[in-house]
Amino acid sequence: MAFQSGRRIGHFPFHGSGEPSYIGLVRFQTLPRQKSHMTVPAVNPQATRIGWIGTGVMGGPMAGHLLNAGYRLTVFNRTATRAQPLLDAGASWADSPREVATVSDLIFTIVGYPHDVRQVILGDDGVLAGCASGNSIVDMTTSRPALATDIAQQASAKGVISIDAPVSGGDVGARGGTLSIMIGGDATTVQALAPVWEILGKTWVHQGAPGAGQHTKMVNQTLIASGMIGVCEALLYAWKAGLDLETVMQSVSSGAAGSWSLSNLGPRIIANNFDPGFFVEHFIKDMGIALEEADRLGLALPGLALARQLYNGVAAQGYGRLGTHSLQLTLAALSSIDWEGRT
Repeated sequence: MAFQSGRRIGHFPFHGSGEPSYIGLVRFQTLPRQKSHMTVPAVNPQATRIGWIGTGVMGGPMAGHLLNAGYRLTVFNRTATRAQPLLDAGASWADSPREVATVSDLIFTIVGYPHDVRQVILGDDGVLAGCASGNSIVDMTTSRPALATDIAQQASAKGVISIDAPVSGGDVGARGGTLSIMIGGDATTVQALAPVWEILGKTWVHQGAPGAGQHTKMVNQTLIASGMIGVCEALLYAWKAGLDLETVMQSVSSGAAGSWSLSNLGPRIIANNFDPGFFVEHFIKDMGIALEEADRLGLALPGLALARQLYNGVAAQGYGRLGTHSLQLTLAALSSIDWEGRT
């Protein structure tokens, strides 16, 4: 398995002014500089040992970009065979998250659920237990903001910096190095990690203190949730009205109705390709977190609540390990339509 190198467009100076910066096609923004009591070493392939935990649909290609860029990489995954392409490409294996940390300066995690994050980072055999003072942890899992804050506090007590940096862009963005990275944590560390942000994503934005990256990802998932309903219902309508779906896409994807989901997942829906770029079961988890936070904030988000109920139906039909666009199968079934057979 070959890993495509991530795109690196331009250079990302750290302005710290709070103003957006536009360089080529890349947009990033950092909040005003915050004081840090820890010095972050320069990050480069010659000096920085990277650990990576979680080599699934997203994590595998992301780690591959770092390996291709010349970084020394040590990996761990619960299912060892999922890490084999990275090992074949030159990465080293560790038997636990703690062991990854003992041989790394910078440790990335991207796993499934908040309880996985807690176990992988804060568990007895977790990353933090193996970290030395001066190490940095970057959790790229979509998780609870409060957990990101808790991890940052516990890490700080040990002289370790923890950053929450969930991503958006699905498997396409992970493979192409074009993810949007939403970052919470110490501003000086965010600046120091610019070389890896450039490899992994097209857009990276420092949103604020620990947990801010996760809150931003909840905004992202709220936008996607209702948007996917629109994509699926629109294609269902188009087919039932007797329109050619590819021809319809030419018109609607380039107009005001265009979106990432329509352009990237619409063709997969038409082709009956429901392989996961992002699992339904993980999306349900994300929407649950967003609704928990909405309750805490005293917000009513009926559109998001409806989307989660529909996706619960998708999972109940056995599609939890398919991509989020498999919502099409469930919505079609509500009208007694077999979408894959178009009958």
